Amino acid sequence: MKKNYTKSAALAALLLGTTTFANAQQRLLERVNASDGKPSFARFDTKNGSSAVRLSQGAGALKQLLQAGQVESFARIKSETDQLGMVHEKYQQFYKGIKVEFATYTLHAKNGLVETASGDYRTISDLSITPSLSEAQALAKATKYIGAKSYKWENRAEAAWFRANTGKSFDPKGELVICPDYYGNEAPRLAYKFDIYAQQPISRDYVYVDAQSGKILYKEPIIKHANAVGSADTRYSGTKNITADSYSSTYRLRETSRGLGIETYNCKKGSSYTAAVDFTDANNTWTATEFNNTAMDNAALDAHWGAEMTYDYWSTVHGRNSYDNAGAKIKSYVHFDDDPSDGVGFENAYWDGSVMTYGDGATRFKPLTSLDVCAHEIGHAVCEKTANLAYQKESGALNEGFSDIWGAAVEYYAAPTKSTWLIGEDIDKQRPSLRSMSNPNAEGQPDTYGGTYWQNPACTPTSNNDYCGVHTNSGVLNYWFYLLSVGGSGTNDIGSAFTVTGITIDKAAKIAFRAESLYLTANATFVNTRQYTIQAATELYGAASNEVIQTTNAWYAVGVGAAYSTTPPPTSSYCASKGNTVTDEWIDLVQLGTISRTSTADAGYKDATSLSTNLTLGAAATISFSAGFASTAYTEYWRVWIDYNKDNDFDDAGELVVSTSSSSAATLTGTFTVPTTASTGATRMRVSMKYNAAQTGPCETFSYGEVEDYTVNLATGTTTPPTTVTYCASKGNSVTDEWIDLVQLGTISRTSTADAGYKDATSLSTNLTKGASATISFSAGFASTAYTEYWRVWIDYNKDGDFADAGEQVVATSSSSAATLTGTFTVPATASTGSTRMRVSMKYNAAQTSSCETFSYGEVEDYTVNIVTAFAPSTLAKSSGLNITTFPNPASSVITLQADQTLESAKVRIHNTIGALMYEGEMSGTEQEINVSELSAGVYVISVQSEQGLKSFRFIKQ
Repeated sequence: MKKNYTKSAALAALLLGTTTFANAQQRLLERVNASDGKPSFARFDTKNGSSAVRLSQGAGALKQLLQAGQVESFARIKSETDQLGMVHEKYQQFYKGIKVEFATYTLHAKNGLVETASGDYRTISDLSITPSLSEAQALAKATKYIGAKSYKWENRAEAAWFRANTGKSFDPKGELVICPDYYGNEAPRLAYKFDIYAQQPISRDYVYVDAQSGKILYKEPIIKHANAVGSADTRYSGTKNITADSYSSTYRLRETSRGLGIETYNCKKGSSYTAAVDFTDANNTWTATEFNNTAMDNAALDAHWGAEMTYDYWSTVHGRNSYDNAGAKIKSYVHFDDDPSDGVGFENAYWDGSVMTYGDGATRFKPLTSLDVCAHEIGHAVCEKTANLAYQKESGALNEGFSDIWGAAVEYYAAPTKSTWLIGEDIDKQRPSLRSMSNPNAEGQPDTYGGTYWQNPACTPTSNNDYCGVHTNSGVLNYWFYLLSVGGSGTNDIGSAFTVTGITIDKAAKIAFRAESLYLTANATFVNTRQYTIQAATELYGAASNEVIQTTNAWYAVGVGAAYSTTPPPTSSYCASKGNTVTDEWIDLVQLGTISRTSTADAGYKDATSLSTNLTLGAAATISFSAGFASTAYTEYWRVWIDYNKDNDFDDAGELVVSTSSSSAATLTGTFTVPTTASTGATRMRVSMKYNAAQTGPCETFSYGEVEDYTVNLATGTTTPPTTVTYCASKGNSVTDEWIDLVQLGTISRTSTADAGYKDATSLSTNLTKGASATISFSAGFASTAYTEYWRVWIDYNKDGDFADAGEQVVATSSSSAATLTGTFTVPATASTGSTRMRVSMKYNAAQTSSCETFSYGEVEDYTVNIVTAFAPSTLAKSSGLNITTFPNPASSVITLQADQTLESAKVRIHNTIGALMYEGEMSGTEQEINVSELSAGVYVISVQSEQGLKSFRFIKQ
């Protein structure tokens, strides 16, 4: 969420008139509001002790601060005292006695006086807490959604092992909670929460099922995909001292000198923990001769040593006793394979909420037990026990980013000669690393919020889109930490020049962990993290210290917030504007650059400033928008303003950029040019839709309609990508007799008449996934006679500005008819991530001599393809209030569609990637099963067209 930042002693008047906060001597020094107007952060004046807020007031103080209703309460769930002597008490929100998931608030106090308060509070009004579904019915919905072949609780041996080792059960028990509808409009709903641990394929998730309708509201992954001293020849880190257990005349990889112990087991390339055995050695000298074998048993030595070093790091640097600060045993299981029968190794490592699990790798990875991977996965356990960041959208990217931070910090602590700022460099067979913290762009990650490679988090989180880019957008936090540690200078993707002086990795880590453990909450954003790391630096090193300055400047460097200034920033308060009624109409689409938001009614106003895009000074931009209607389409007037001079209003000349009206639900567009005199940096864009009359101004409150605010980042456009490429020319001189009339690949679908021999269609793009096959369709248009035409398709896989490299010609064929042709190719796993050029060439009567040829008859067209990893986002069509969930995905026999509203004879169609119709049927009610067993394996697009709108998305048929 974007926060409204205000500083004023008078802000105390905004709070309830109670003796706790309304005392004439009480001053609220700082307040950061969430989009609902409730404070997400507050700083209090403690100088006057008699009027200060006291920690002993606890939950009562929170209720008054948050203006919570009578049916709401707060229960203290955690209290800890840090190394500075500050006490931090965390409270859980309840509504009518039901836990509100992801809603916690913390009071931070010193000497009994509350200095700050921070957290997430959810406003709930008149929600029934009586379920319509039984727990058994909801469980059936949850397991159907997961769609596994088998579950852990069905295996008696595994269930007994888990109970013996954890004191818990695999049996999923439904807990009634209140959860946002993350797959819909995020409204709070009564839900059953289940812990679903699947055996095959392996997964473990919290699944939230609407207790009234049975709809799946959200899936939170628990598995985050990635005493005698002896010596061990580890696989990746050389000879290291480890501690093992002397047992029956041998030694095994167990020890009890650290917390409740560290133990490492051998799964023997199986999927059963109960069948795992000890690794043993006769003399506690674990040599390469013995363990560097075909089974790769020396990988276990890395896992054991890595767990020991990770424990030591947390204990020595942060004073923390294991990941839970209570000495929890660290168990590692090596040589794990989720499906031993397929003959392919397991290419993953994960923390499942109880133990560490490591696969042996296959084509992409070596055994995944390198030191930074061990520390990364245990970092997820630390996160679970502290901030518990939800694994989706920005909070999920932060979750991954913090784990990378701990991977780097532990590696620097235990093996400083290794490549600290590369993650997974020891285990990756195909790339230099999994991620680069010093240069995120090198591995397809953004180094700037909203910049190159940034994945828009405003999507429905699923495993197919990496939960809205958690492994991609983590690059922003990674680069912030790198800059804060070692420093750097440059110009970021939004045109901001920066200089950061490093404060050492040790200090940066202390700031990061203080924010993660004491301030961040489940749904934290990058803006929150900036706020709380600055707060952490202030508490650790003092206000206006160099550490505070560099923490602030490092965030500025990655595009989050302003650079440090000794002059307080002006209050950023824009005038209010809204529609009082949205019963009949609302804004349902706003699309500009990387901003793409579809929605139902938002109570007349939506603060969507957490969504942003870049605009370049002097360049043209096009915004798309449309209205949603309950039934009849009315006349709506549209205005779009941008605060170009950043003076917190929209009143200056040229700041009204779009003005139009319409009487339909069709998508409208408006094009404008950003003035060259506009102030660079982040500023506000306001989109207003008003019924039946033009707006009188940007601050109007009107009867019917809606207003939405967004963020745009204005940049000079003087920066260029690291490598600017120019492609050679190619064309046909004559198109009198023949031309390209169809090119179709993924979301690219262009039909045309002759285009003068060449068409620059690079504004059209589609995603291609590394290692996956794709099919392109194309055809010729003829004036009369059909001639023989030769076709070539090239893709610049390494983005070097030509099509001359091996494998870049992906299609070569010919035809003497106007029939549609197809060509199938596989994207190399080594292809460079990001946008690149595809060239389609059609030449009369002879094969092309090169991709740069100019020939007599024929045509050439250029397109853009985006090379992505296996976490390619699904393509969603615009929806007018219709939300549909599909599961399982991938599917093998049946796919289920689940709507959030009752449908009547909605049209359901499935197309393959070349647009051929594979299935057509109807859907009525809220749930429909479709038999896909006869479909060939591959990617398909399924669409649902109803009176409520159109929804389309991809699914994978296994």
